[in-house]
Amino acid sequence: VQLQASGGGLVQAGASLRLSCEASGLTPFNSYTMAWFRQAPGKEREFVAAIRYSGSTYYADSVKGRFTISRDNAKNSVYLQMNSLKPEDTAVYYCTADRGIILSSLRRGEYYDYWGQGTLVTVSS
Repeated sequence: VQLQASGGGLVQAGASLRLSCEASGLTPFNSYTMAWFRQAPGKEREFVAAIRYSGSTYYADSVKGRFTISRDNAKNSVYLQMNSLKPEDTAVYYCTADRGIILSSLRRGEYYDYWGQGTLVTVSS
């Protein structure tokens, strides 16, 4: 299994970025819950957003209304559209996947089986 994240970069506060994660080896892809987590320097990893096989979406309070997670099952890909970026969004963003994760565990990284390598997002003030 490989999760290849891309789309990070350096932007100014208020800008937008779109992260992509292409999965290989997840069969069938549409049966997996996909999620994004992030880890800022010196901080613990935190949940950002998740999308279930049903299409239901879940967000951390800190990004609700600014970030949108989506998936394209035909392309085995998940996306994170990030708008109105803030300096506190600066982090390495990780794509992750799990097939059997239950709803109550969606926000807990230890319950996900597969992780990508991460993509760095830096937001300057």
